[in-house]
Amino acid sequence: MAHEDAAPAADPVPRRPARAATEVLRSAFTESRPAILRLLAWTLLSALPALVSGKAMALAVDRGFLEHRPGQAMCWLAVFATAALIGAWATRQTYPQLAHVVEPMRDRLVRRLVSGLLHRAVAARGRPDASAATAVAQLTRQVEAVRDATAGQLLIVSHFALTAVAVLGGTAMLAPAATPLIAVPLLLALTGFAATTPVTMRRQREAFAADEDLARLCADTLTALRDIVTCGARRPTEQDLLAAVAAGVRANRALAVTAAVRRLLVALGAHLPLLLVVLAAPALVRRGLTPGEVMGVLAYLTGTLEPALRLLVQGVGSSWLRLAVAAERLAAASQPPPTSVDADGPRTGVDGVDSADGADGADIMDGEHGVDGNRGHRPVDGSVRLRGISYSYGAAADPVFDALDLTLHDGEHLAVVGPSGVGKSTLADVLAGDVPPDRGNVVLGGAAAGPLTARELARVRVLLPQDAYVFAGELQENLRWLCPRAPERDVMSAVRALGAGPLVERLGGLEATVDPAALSAGERQIIALVRAHLSPARLVILDEATRHLDAQAELHVEEAFRTRPGTVVTITHRPGPARRADRVLFLDGDRALVGTHSELLATAPGYRALVGGHGGDLDSTD
Repeated sequence: MAHEDAAPAADPVPRRPARAATEVLRSAFTESRPAILRLLAWTLLSALPALVSGKAMALAVDRGFLEHRPGQAMCWLAVFATAALIGAWATRQTYPQLAHVVEPMRDRLVRRLVSGLLHRAVAARGRPDASAATAVAQLTRQVEAVRDATAGQLLIVSHFALTAVAVLGGTAMLAPAATPLIAVPLLLALTGFAATTPVTMRRQREAFAADEDLARLCADTLTALRDIVTCGARRPTEQDLLAAVAAGVRANRALAVTAAVRRLLVALGAHLPLLLVVLAAPALVRRGLTPGEVMGVLAYLTGTLEPALRLLVQGVGSSWLRLAVAAERLAAASQPPPTSVDADGPRTGVDGVDSADGADGADIMDGEHGVDGNRGHRPVDGSVRLRGISYSYGAAADPVFDALDLTLHDGEHLAVVGPSGVGKSTLADVLAGDVPPDRGNVVLGGAAAGPLTARELARVRVLLPQDAYVFAGELQENLRWLCPRAPERDVMSAVRALGAGPLVERLGGLEATVDPAALSAGERQIIALVRAHLSPARLVILDEATRHLDAQAELHVEEAFRTRPGTVVTITHRPGPARRADRVLFLDGDRALVGTHSELLATAPGYRALVGGHGGDLDSTD
């Protein structure tokens, strides 16, 4: 279903990609300074062969081979071989230090990106957008591109800088007259390298954008495949896909052209000096250079400078561009969308907790946070008041509910029922303060829900969705997620109240490690229910949170939450919870009716048809 006011997909293109890349490198330097220093130390040692190669070659030729002393020549060559072995060993030591820099940086990027994705998901007000496929590309290809490119930057740039200094310094000591023949072309090559960067960066950005557009279009096409076939839109859809593929091909071909131009810079920076030195060799010899010193200069060029420059242009060229473009897109995707609410982040993550920061037990329970526009009116209980609530999925869509009024007193148990797709889960999101209504006011515990921050919302309500979330870690960490400082006696009291004792025992106790994939859907729901029962929130919203439990277990859960202080709202597709609730809210698409089970049976034919004549499910899904 298309929504006209859905949040746009995150596809920003900042104007300064180099700034984003520089920020990535700066964070890597500041966050991993000891590893950076160790990396530089090992890199400095790995440049030893670059410094020794030309001098060793010159001495081996002049004092060895030309004087018919092969033994001494072999000694000087052995010196170079030893330096090469030391350099290789030092290079091997750089990789663990490099990992200590880029792996924590990658983890920070993922955390920021996931936080930004969750913020945008909440800002979308529960409405789908086209950013899912883009998010997959960002979390996989682009994050890995930043990690790999940063590793290349740190390793190759440092190695080239030290190599260039060693070559120029060694040439200056060995043959000062030959130094300009190397330095001038090298400087021109580096200048050309920098001059071609903006064009190549633009083309790399276009290649990234083409990949994301193709991924997004493929995802949208697969999602709407049945509608496309039904509407006879197969041909234009196929053309759109082929056009996206062609755009990607053009972008990558243009990028390949710039890459070829940059490879010519290797010839300018390394091969031209080689030609100049060969042509100038007779003049250099006449000015006092020995044949061995000429050979040493050539060794600096062919064995040291040329490979380093080629690696810089071919490796760092594309590596820096990938880093710059990927970093700019990740930086934009990591930013939360603008919000008029407190800058405390998204309203909620899974089970009513700010997903970026997690639940802070002290902040949840101490109640010391003021709220602009709500100061002096912090939530005090589990009461709920809805006044004139209206909500629709789009500007042209019919409202899911319109001008809805509802009052729940602290300690009351409400069941929400209705046909599949009528909007019960949407109402749960509005009640929880996760989705702001189009019109009307939501008051939780005596405080308007709109200005409440994520932590204050976590103090007053907890929402359990249909599919319970359990993370890998200790069982007690899962149970204490909404109340981190809960003592063990309170945890075990909640476990017993929900009938979760056998599950805790089977898993190995509270300190056992939980593997979510090894748990059944019902076991995950039991863990989430214990978590909600232990929460300090006075309002509990159960959105089909017992759908995977049998009738006896569901009754046990209801009794546990009835004895718990606070209000319970149960979104259900079963008649049992509706019959046992204090009141029932019946949604039928045209209006909302509130009353006891008996009252609705007598006055609402739709409710009577839904629950009155059978004991099975109200519907199969919502």
